[in-house]
Amino acid sequence: MPARKIDLGLARTGDAAALAVMSRDYIETGLGWTYRSPKMSALIQDPNVTVLVAREDTRPVGFAMMRFGDERARLVLLAVEPARRRLGIARRMLLWLIESATTAGMASIHVELRAGNAAAHALYESVGFAETFRVPGYYQGREAAARMIHVLRAPGVAAPEWLPPAAR
Repeated sequence: MPARKIDLGLARTGDAAALAVMSRDYIETGLGWTYRSPKMSALIQDPNVTVLVAREDTRPVGFAMMRFGDERARLVLLAVEPARRRLGIARRMLLWLIESATTAGMASIHVELRAGNAAAHALYESVGFAETFRVPGYYQGREAAARMIHVLRAPGVAAPEWLPPAAR
């Protein structure tokens, strides 16, 4: 199925169970299951978190979650069903979140990923992230993480005033 047939939209509380299973199966494999339905539901409702869902018809086939701080955003989770990978879905979600972070005035976006996940590493680099360092044993003392950053503006420098599209 082409990526253009997949719509992006904000998560609804009713998506929590499906997103929790995706996190367990596609992100947390071998590490235990942290993002269960109640935690997902709470994150979906958290005003500082944006959960974006990729849907084929009404069924979630991918999602991305970003937590916004004062100047920094953190990409918490990103997953796409294996059968829907390499269609540009993850890239579309990342670009949507990067634009949101820019509009929100964030200085940077941070992400940690399994150091051995070459596909994710290449995806993040392709949208402007750069690796800063590796953390041995980050994942339950067993697996290293690569930390990456996407700089949107200099920290402490005020973001330009947002204007609606008609006023630009």
